[in-house]
Formats: sequence, C-alpha cells, structure tokens
Amino acid sequence: MIQLQKTTPLDTKYLESLGFVWHTDSDETSYIADELVVISEAEAEAYYEAANTLYDMFVAASEYVVQNNLFHEIGIPFNIIDIIKESWENDVHWHLYGRFDLAGGIDSKPIKLLEFNADTPTALFETAIVQWAILKQNHLEEESQFNALYEALVNNFKRLVTLEEDVSTFKTLYDGWNFLFTSIRGNSEEENTVRLLQHIANEAGYNTEFAYIDDIEFDSKEGIFYNNTNYELWFKLIPWEDIALEESDLAMLLSNIIKNQKAIIFNPAYTLLFQSKGLLKILWDLYPKHPLLLESSFEPLKAQKQVEKPVFGREGGSVTIIDENNQKVSSVDGDYDNHKMVYQAYTELPTDDDGLSYQAGIFYAYEACGLGFRKGEKILSNMSKFVGHVVK
Repeated sequence: MIQLQKTTPLDTKYLESLGFVWHTDSDETSYIADELVVISEAEAEAYYEAANTLYDMFVAASEYVVQNNLFHEIGIPFNIIDIIKESWENDVHWHLYGRFDLAGGIDSKPIKLLEFNADTPTALFETAIVQWAILKQNHLEEESQFNALYEALVNNFKRLVTLEEDVSTFKTLYDGWNFLFTSIRGNSEEENTVRLLQHIANEAGYNTEFAYIDDIEFDSKEGIFYNNTNYELWFKLIPWEDIALEESDLAMLLSNIIKNQKAIIFNPAYTLLFQSKGLLKILWDLYPKHPLLLESSFEPLKAQKQVEKPVFGREGGSVTIIDENNQKVSSVDGDYDNHKMVYQAYTELPTDDDGLSYQAGIFYAYEACGLGFRKGEKILSNMSKFVGHVVK
C-alpha cells in the first residue's frame, strides 16, 4: 500500500498570493491534497533514471518517424508536417520541458510509461512551486524532494542561446533577444502558468513581455509582433495539435515564419511527435518488451486487459479501460473520439486505503528534474487531485 504523510493544507489566500488561483475544483473540494506521498531515495533515483532513459527513446522513435515519413500513422495533421521537420532538423528549436506520466515506482511496483505530455505545462506550477510551499508550511526539509524543476527551467532557458549543457557562457553569448510569452484570454490557470514561465525567463536574463494571443500580429515574412516590437522568441501555450486542427491559417503563418527564420517558437513543433500517443506504438516496435514500456498497438490487443486512448487528448477524455473479454470496464467521456486510437496494455496504479490511484509525473527539462503525483479514479480526469511528495 502507498505510504502517505498528512499535512496542514495551504491557506487559499496564500496560494493566491503565489498566483495559484485554481486551488478549488468545481465540486468545491481542494485540488491540492492534504497529504504527501512518501518515497525513498532509491525510488526517487529510479524515477530520475527512468525519465532520462525514456527521453532518449522518444528522440530515437521520433527520428524513426521523420526518416520513414510515418507522420500520418501516428496521427500528425498534414498541415504541420513541414514545420515539424524544420524544427526537428535545426538545433535552435530547443525543447524546454515535458512531463512523463508513469505508473508504478512505489510500493515495489515497476515503473511503466503511460504517456509523455511534451508540449503544454499542466502541473508545472504545482510541481515547481506549490509542493515546495507545502514542505515549507509544514516545517519539513525543503530539500527533501525530487524537485529541481525551477532551477532546471532557468538553465534550460539559457540553453536556448548556448545550445549546450554548459550554461556558464550564457552571459557573454546573450545579445538581448526579445522573448514574448502568450496565453489565451480568460483562463487564469493558463495565464498564470505562462507568467510563471515568463518570470523564470526573466531570471535567466531575457527581455520578456506578456500578451494575449489575440493581440499579437503574425507576418509570414517579417515574424511575430506585439506593440510594434518584433519578437525573435515566442512561447505559446496553445497545443500544436489545436493550431493544426483548429487554426489552419495560423499554422500556415507559423510554418512560413519558421522557414524564413524570423522567430523560434516554444515548445517546438516537433514536440507534437512526442505528444502523440501514436508514438507509444512506435516505441514498442523499436524496443519490444522494454521494462519501462507497455505493449501498444493501433489494433486492439488480444486476450488482455488494455486501455484505449486517442492519440491526442487530455485529462482522461475519451479514454476506455477494456477487460480480457473485450468488455468495457470504465470510461471517461471526452471531445477526442474522432482521433485515431491507441491500445496500450493495462497496468495497475499504486492505490491508497480508499482505493484511489496515484500516478507519478516526472518533469524533464534537459534532464529529469521534478516529481509530483495525481490522485483519482482508475482513469485520471480533470477532477483528479495534485499530491506532493517527500523523500525519506
């Protein structure tokens, strides 16, 4: 059984002072759990090693997709393939961060990859800031976490210039590039997460500005503008698949902007390869029976419990658990039914005394750098809770 340590909850006013305003779910319960998952140093190290190994595997699998033109097979929209290739082949398109969702790793259960959220930063604020604040509030050692996400992001922002591990040369190479950070209007969670990333970029030494997406001008030949200023670096929170499927004009503009080398966009377009759950099938083809992987296919698996999920989807939407007799066990409605489906062998998540499941999320920013957990039902949804951790 999972080991938990009760904590005193953070005051909502204090959370809001940090900029964390999405602290209460729609049913009026706290989104942040009043407990910590207790893990050992060996378990923390295993998570670290697993995420680093998986990232290298994702890079190799993505290269395989590019070289063999398998974009359609993993569900990549056709109108964004050129921009993916362009960003993949040029080192200046640096991957800032992603989050591996993993089963196991605690309670003597083996670590297994569920998926890689490589583009949008869900749970970044919670992992980097909130769980650190929980330790501080409860008079626990603030260093007693696998959590260097904030510092890792500072250094990775610097690598956008150095393009190498060593960031000590950043100050001499940096030439005052303008960096624009963007979210949609009216979503406080997304906006404040973007503003946190903007703050981290400021700390790394950039000149930054924030703008809502509808206030930005895009010119295929000249680049990205806000208030008559040209921005060479642009961070957007809009998922690449949404740009491709719902904003085709913007997809074309951004393709031309990148081809004309007028701006660098974060996260890069090639993160859509990582983001596609279709890559789980490619990984299984390239690394069959790898201990970190679950069998995955575009066809239903024979005579075994499995999960059917769309190649692009969020918060458990359109996900179904199917038993060995091809009967539906559990499902979550969603808006992703029209996407191609992937079938992944089922694995149990660690559970608590109430039967609730715990899924580990490992952030990766040049290396594995931060752990947090989500707690919920068998299929984690937008009503799942964030749970911090402590290493003992």
